[in-house]
Amino acid sequence: MFRKNLLNGLLAGSVLLAACAPAATPAFTHKLKVVATYSILGDMVQNVGGEAIELKVLVGRDGDVHTFEPTPQDGVALKDAQVIFENGLEFEAWLDELYAASNAQAVRAAVSDGIEPLAASVEGEHHAEHEEQEAHSEEEHEHGEFDPHIWHSAANAAQMVKNIQNALSAVDPANAAVYQANAEKYLTEIAALETYIKEQVNTLPAERRKLVTTHDTLGYFARDYGFEIVGTALGSISTESGDPAADELAELVNDIKLAGVPSIFAENVANEKLMSQMAVEAGVKLAPMLYTDALGPSGSAGETYLKLMRYNVETIVEALK
Repeated sequence: MFRKNLLNGLLAGSVLLAACAPAATPAFTHKLKVVATYSILGDMVQNVGGEAIELKVLVGRDGDVHTFEPTPQDGVALKDAQVIFENGLEFEAWLDELYAASNAQAVRAAVSDGIEPLAASVEGEHHAEHEEQEAHSEEEHEHGEFDPHIWHSAANAAQMVKNIQNALSAVDPANAAVYQANAEKYLTEIAALETYIKEQVNTLPAERRKLVTTHDTLGYFARDYGFEIVGTALGSISTESGDPAADELAELVNDIKLAGVPSIFAENVANEKLMSQMAVEAGVKLAPMLYTDALGPSGSAGETYLKLMRYNVETIVEALK
């Protein structure tokens, strides 16, 4: 039903806009029109594109890409765009259909190119594959075999920035020098971030580097900075999987106790209630919320990618000491 409504909305919206819009201006006359699918990626794109681009972000601050449902206006944004930046590891399960329905002609640039992906299924996952969970309706989003949460590694973020620079320069070579200068500045800041994360993690004994989060979003962080993922409440790379069954929750609570995990972490894109319940049952603290799949509001500790990463590592280290 959602997809039919989307298609009808796009057609109606196109007719209305065509009737009201002024005569089209030649492409590339003004700023390059760019779309980024989610807020963290949008922040990176804006840092590289700077004043040379006009950016539209589809899934905004505190928005959940996994449960996002596009509107007709999102389709219009794709149709008007000259470059669309996407994750590339099937993070945006709704994008292909939206792109086709909007008759977009924009270049699609996957920022995960050149990054070694982790498998979506990781050790410590607690969501059993019950038959009722395997029967997906045609309207449910589908997710890929790889973990798309690549930005939780600063090294991966550097590769994402290089991919952004290359894509912008290919479409808009007249501003290639601008994109190069902006990317070099931003890469210097990401290198400093990588150093800071490692310095913070090194203050935490290895035996206390154990993570429990709402969904499986910190795999790359764990890999790069030496953490163990004891488990996740939803047992999935997606927040769409639904609350765990009682036996699954009990198993994870038992694992938390056995592992000696002092604190567990809720996320800004998921309901905190489940993690609060789990913390009570496990007899551990619920740490301050992490910014995982989206930027936080303007003015918050998660308002930019760089701030988000610094806040997350500080929060994790403090909570696990």
